[in-house]
Amino acid sequence: PHWMGVPVRVSGHAFGVLVVQRYKKDAGFDGHDLALLTLVAQQAAGAIQYRQNEQTLRESEARYRSLVQSAAHGIYRATPDGRFLDVNPALIAMLGYTSALELLNLDAARDVFALEREWEHLMEEFRQTGRMDGAEVQWKRKQGDTITVRISGRSVTAEGGGGQVVEAIAEDVTERRVLEEQFRQAQKMEAVGRLAGGIAHDFNNLLMVISGYSEALIEQLGVSHPLQKKAEAIQQATDRAATLTRQLLAFSRKQVLDLKVVDINAIVQDMEQLLQPLIGEDIELVTRLAAEASCTRADVGQLEQVLMNLVVNARDAMPNGGRIIIETGNVTLDEPRAGEQSAIQPGRYVMLSVADSGTGMDKETRTRVFEPFFTTKDKSKGTGLGLSTVYGIVKQSGGYIFVESEAGRGADFTIYLPRLEDKAWVKEPAKVTSSHLCGQETVLLVEDEESVRELVRETLESRGYRLLLAGNGQAGLDRAAEHTAKIDLLITDVVMPGMGGREMATRLVELRPETKVLFLSGYTGDQLLGHEETKKCFLQKPFTLQALACKVREVLER
Repeated sequence: PHWMGVPVRVSGHAFGVLVVQRYKKDAGFDGHDLALLTLVAQQAAGAIQYRQNEQTLRESEARYRSLVQSAAHGIYRATPDGRFLDVNPALIAMLGYTSALELLNLDAARDVFALEREWEHLMEEFRQTGRMDGAEVQWKRKQGDTITVRISGRSVTAEGGGGQVVEAIAEDVTERRVLEEQFRQAQKMEAVGRLAGGIAHDFNNLLMVISGYSEALIEQLGVSHPLQKKAEAIQQATDRAATLTRQLLAFSRKQVLDLKVVDINAIVQDMEQLLQPLIGEDIELVTRLAAEASCTRADVGQLEQVLMNLVVNARDAMPNGGRIIIETGNVTLDEPRAGEQSAIQPGRYVMLSVADSGTGMDKETRTRVFEPFFTTKDKSKGTGLGLSTVYGIVKQSGGYIFVESEAGRGADFTIYLPRLEDKAWVKEPAKVTSSHLCGQETVLLVEDEESVRELVRETLESRGYRLLLAGNGQAGLDRAAEHTAKIDLLITDVVMPGMGGREMATRLVELRPETKVLFLSGYTGDQLLGHEETKKCFLQKPFTLQALACKVREVLER
């Protein structure tokens, strides 16, 4: 409207009043006419306001509909007996269907809920409280697989007074729960590993003494002595105990690996002739080696142990015969993987898999398969450390291991190791022969376990070495300070009260650069694992006296 030639923005009611006032002034209307015009103006204003409210409501409903339709989580409305009334696209996709009509024809209790008791429990809670607060249930998808869904909802009155209905939001938390379970499993494995490592330190010191003196007895008694077989039985029992300890350390990833550049195909080919007699004639061994499988950096002996353990495990899962397939290849992962393999980082890997056609595993067994001492076999067939050893070696080598299996459908263990394009080989130092195991060098021996210290002293002194002894790190530095002549070799335990072996060795070598170092330990913790040079001068307890003599000469002549 214009007023006196000027455009004016006013509401319908104000415009009506202006019209009335103008006509009152110019046309001389009486009071009855003015009241009528005022009523007309008010009705016109009300009609305009109604249309504006109606338009606002339509826009609000459109926004709400758009919000529901584009939501990331499933949103639905259903009757208490399980009939869907309305669903959004996210819910349709979550359950694997292609249209809303398919879902509206389903019975939720029968066709969606994987477990009927979960449906009954959820509806009981809904009837009592009128709400569902973050309940987690298993849903069946159209394809038959199950997902974990978190449901939150409330009771509302249906349009037209048709009773109470359920309005709910369903969030697919399957992937989240898988990751959480992986994290819990990793924490549990790490805790067991720390326990194993702590026990190994003290236990290996005891084994060292038993093994060393039984070896000395066997040497001195002679074949014809009546106690010879008993001494050999002690040695054999010690060796078995040492093997168990090594397996625990492998699982806890606290062993010192001799890492080299290795060809994964060469490892499989070298092991193939040993594996066939091991598995028996009723099992077929098939190898599928990629023509251009790259190299990785690993400990050859440990990688052979991994392959051996996986094949033995596969053999035990096929009591009536079957097939084992060993496969290698190059794998490049550009994006994070889903499911149980979500932990693997994108990158380039060498793949090694061992698959069998055996009895397979159910879900519960599959989640515990790498736990130490967990086994489904008879006690006479193993300790339950085979796969846990594999797990530890692969993890310490910077790789990943996964298992896919179902009951009655065999198992497939897949290993991913970091791939190397550079195939340069490191030249190995010459091995020391048994005929050259004596010497006249001065050796500073630092060991907090007295029995081990005495055993090593007797062994080296019998071979001509001059020994200086100390019971801890600080005492070792003091003993070295007292000895003004040259110290050719420091032999020290790694883990000791107070000053550890590595710290003491660093301080001693700063004062005496000519001194070589040999570390001994039954458990390294993390003190040696990051030092490649140090790992070359390391002897794992328990060791044989022959191995000690060889290692001393190797370090002195390096």
